[in-house]
Amino acid sequence: MSEDQQLSERLCDHVEHLAATIGPRSFRVPGSIERTIEYIEGFWRSHGFDVQREVYDALGDQATNLIVEWPGTSKSGEIILLGAHYDTVTTTPGADDNGSAVAVLLEVSRLLKGIQPRRTIRFVAFACEEPPYFNMRAMGSEYHARQCKARGDDIKAMLCLEMVGFFSDEEYSQGLPEGLPEAFYQMIPDRGNFLAAVGNMASESLVTSFETVFRDATSLPLLPVALPESILEIQLSDNRSFWNEGYPALMLTDTSFLRNPHYHEPTDLPETLDYERMGQVALGVDAAMRFLAG
Repeated sequence: MSEDQQLSERLCDHVEHLAATIGPRSFRVPGSIERTIEYIEGFWRSHGFDVQREVYDALGDQATNLIVEWPGTSKSGEIILLGAHYDTVTTTPGADDNGSAVAVLLEVSRLLKGIQPRRTIRFVAFACEEPPYFNMRAMGSEYHARQCKARGDDIKAMLCLEMVGFFSDEEYSQGLPEGLPEAFYQMIPDRGNFLAAVGNMASESLVTSFETVFRDATSLPLLPVALPESILEIQLSDNRSFWNEGYPALMLTDTSFLRNPHYHEPTDLPETLDYERMGQVALGVDAAMRFLAG
């Protein structure tokens, strides 16, 4: 079995555990958040990582961000952060949203194990991205980004993994954001067979850097784009929390409900995902993290 096939199988195993064994991951589903934390933390510890728990109050619930970090060598004060939220709404097992992203987060951390970057690398599994926490201070990424700002963390790049497992080669399978300026219409393919790397205008240089490295590392089509924050769809994940604190950030995504008909539905199941292309996402993100961290 090739290394790419092994990677695809590992990604599938993660999604199966999160979406099929655990299922909906919400404080409204007793025990599900504890089992999710145990799985993510257990994976990282089994690979020799020290895991920190960032615990805070989320509308009366005790929420937990999970953090793995290893310091850089010559530029340890500069941070490259890769993150994904692990919770779901109660109506879905969340294979794509956001089991696919957690799977890629875990596998990229495994691929990067042992490197000696110039900049500090930080991985974060965020709590509480979904309603009722979304767009509130109780979001895990909102809390973490505020803590970063208060400490003076110098985050040079934040990469947000948000639904990265659903792909389609069917014509007209890709939708457009409602608020997208007409000038951008022609750049978006009508087939949902690509990964999007979406930044705000202040993150345009990060979009360019990510594009260059990702294209060299994988044959998966990429749509790199910097858009105005007035477009609602680009603010619907954890990248927004870091934009709010002035940090450059990208959302890496299969474009969610603009492509995936199973979004927030009971049908968001492991068998709907494309693990071969998810593997290419992981390899591209791995390459980008290596480049950004030096």
